[in-house]
Amino acid sequence: MNNEQNENLQKLIDKIKDIDIAMMTTADDDGSLRSRPMRNMQIKEDGIIWFFTGYESAKSHELKNDSHVNLSYADPSNNLYVSVSGRASLSRDKAKIDELWNPAMKAWFPEGKDDPNVGLIKVTIDKAEYWDSPNSAVVHLYGVVKAAITGEPAHPGENKKINL
Repeated sequence: MNNEQNENLQKLIDKIKDIDIAMMTTADDDGSLRSRPMRNMQIKEDGIIWFFTGYESAKSHELKNDSHVNLSYADPSNNLYVSVSGRASLSRDKAKIDELWNPAMKAWFPEGKDDPNVGLIKVTIDKAEYWDSPNSAVVHLYGVVKAAITGEPAHPGENKKINL
């Protein structure tokens, strides 16, 4: 990874690290897309994102057939929206489960981290895009007024595509 890619990755991680929930989209056997909320467990500096999953779940089956995923993050109170594309793999790595385990996960895995259905999804980021706009109504109004006067489109914030 070159310097620019590394800087872009770090900026992306800074944007999503405090957003607890991502909508994970997978492809079903017939090609239709399915999304569900997933709680972020860890985002590594190398572009690896970890989630807990039921190892025998429908999404696990979908990932075995097609490892492409999309993760959508939203922080509407800060006008931040992020789309992450990557490849997912399933794991039952006991050491990683121990490292990431949170007692709140017992709601999904009643037997705790030793539940035979506990699994992990590891997502490696390939590409991402984000939209990050100022939260201030004054800044938005200024952009709209400036666009109306100059005839140029308003640019209320930052939009960037990242390829890793």
